[in-house]
Amino acid sequence: MEGRPLLSLSPALIPNLTIIPTPSYSSLSHSSCLLFRKSHVVTVRTSLRTSTFTLDEALHKPNNNSNNSSSMLPKIDKSGRFCSPRAARELALSIIYASCLQGSDPVRLFEKRMNIRREPGYEFDKASLLEYNPMSFGGPPVTVQTLEEADELLLSDEKESAIEAEVLAAPPKLVYSKLILRFARKLLVAVMDKWDSHVLVIDRVAPPNWKDEPGSRILELCVLHLAMSEITVLGTRHQIVINEAVDLAKRFCDGSAPRTINGCLRTFVNGLEETGLNPALGKQKVVT
Repeated sequence: MEGRPLLSLSPALIPNLTIIPTPSYSSLSHSSCLLFRKSHVVTVRTSLRTSTFTLDEALHKPNNNSNNSSSMLPKIDKSGRFCSPRAARELALSIIYASCLQGSDPVRLFEKRMNIRREPGYEFDKASLLEYNPMSFGGPPVTVQTLEEADELLLSDEKESAIEAEVLAAPPKLVYSKLILRFARKLLVAVMDKWDSHVLVIDRVAPPNWKDEPGSRILELCVLHLAMSEITVLGTRHQIVINEAVDLAKRFCDGSAPRTINGCLRTFVNGLEETGLNPALGKQKVVT
């Protein structure tokens, strides 16, 4: 990806980027594959006035996208591996993000992670898959009444982050079903196929502050590349793709990113429909 415009996210163009190291299951570092949500912003109150977003709500946040609480649980197949398309998109996003940091091909990086040899003695705790919640979002700042409540919230956040690190750092074959791994690879191939053309599209639809500081918006731009490629190459209905992209942004990005990504993708889809180039309008396989 070197030598491309700013929105191609070449590492050579973002020299001040800092990579946070994380646990690895092999001698090959893939710490940049891990995405971490920002911790809750905790405000301690001394009054007894009820908060609009309390500790209980922070620890037991409902899924706003569904009234069915079971949808909060990870979707595991009979082999004990993730089998939800959401998991494939999350995996693909982590690979694209890592490839941008390393200046490598995402498909090759995916294959490298698939074939890497594990360190002697490494064991993956499959119980963490049952605790992993791909529908957990950061949410607004939390107000608590005491320091004890603040500590409880921070401990909960640390536990959730540790589970995420364990799952996202594990060998993909131990975490994802074969179907999901195939879907993730299709997404990555689609991203590479459309990368150059979508760089130009993103340059038109992204807000100026994102284009002025691309090094601080790598993850958001990766979400856009992933979503646009799934719509144009795989032909998934744009409503599904946009919802998934917004959820990924809620989970891994900060501030107004989900709203901005929603706007960028809707502008992109409107442009496809105006030119008659939207593949989702024809006969296409729908991935939900």
